[in-house]
Amino acid sequence: MSYRTLTISLATAGALLGSAAAAAEFEFTFAHVLTEDTPNARAAVVFKEEVEKNSDGRIEISIRPAAQLGGDVEIIEQTQMGLVDIAIPPTGNLANFNEQMYLFDLPFLMEGNEAMKRVLDGEVGTELLATLEANNLHGIAMWGAGFRNMTNNIRPIAGPEDLEGIKMRTLQAPTILSTYRTYGANPTAMAYVEVYNGLQQGVVEGQENPLANIASMKFYEVQDYMTLTNHAYHTYAAVMNLQAWNSLPDDLKTVVEEAMITGRDAAREFTVQDEARILEDIADEIAIIELSEEGRAAFIEASQPIYEEFRPKISDALMDKALVAAKGE
Repeated sequence: MSYRTLTISLATAGALLGSAAAAAEFEFTFAHVLTEDTPNARAAVVFKEEVEKNSDGRIEISIRPAAQLGGDVEIIEQTQMGLVDIAIPPTGNLANFNEQMYLFDLPFLMEGNEAMKRVLDGEVGTELLATLEANNLHGIAMWGAGFRNMTNNIRPIAGPEDLEGIKMRTLQAPTILSTYRTYGANPTAMAYVEVYNGLQQGVVEGQENPLANIASMKFYEVQDYMTLTNHAYHTYAAVMNLQAWNSLPDDLKTVVEEAMITGRDAAREFTVQDEARILEDIADEIAIIELSEEGRAAFIEASQPIYEEFRPKISDALMDKALVAAKGE
């Protein structure tokens, strides 16, 4: 072997060894259904960057956005099985696996962002995240996409009576389905990625979502009216597969936890920034109705049977604790 050949061989071997040494110890897949321009999809990137930086490359995150791995229910199931490591499913979908998650979809539970933070970031949110271990998930933080609003093609919604007979698309979430039945609508569960076509083809006539989702999925193109009901916070639970979480040493668990909080706060900041712009951008595309105080009061009164229906599943103690926290008492 010539000196030149030996030098090249040694250099190649050294490069391979260096690459192996630099390889991540943990490679995790983070799946969600959101398009990449939405606040939570951008926050997922913030989370990835924080984890990879603060773990000194020991953890590598591969994000699979826009329902590449399926809808929310499929992603929950894959995370339980360990086919996906990290997810941010809506708590409405998680309620199909954990009944106490019904809590967050009760209409008009949280009036505004401060009430939302008291409930999600306080004792109630922490308690509910802990229950997910029974579902082979480790709950880390409560993310969210802002408050949901109603759109439809039939008539302006000024109070619950205006929903009578309207075919509303919802999450596959018992609380939300029951809510619209109580208001007199005809709710249909449908995967998020199918909603635009469903509205366009008249399979459903209305839907509810935060402004970021309404804008990113262009629902305003196939809807005539939007009422700013802000009736429920669109809560996501940031979770990991339990075995993936347990595989981490304590120092890297801390890195992941702190990055999840950073991502959560980034999503909230992005949401606030985007919502004012979105309303301005779509003002000429869809009639936007502000819900009056009288309309809000009528919705709250009409919602009381929903609280009574789900109280036994959520538990008296947890529901009462959430109501107190939401009011700031």
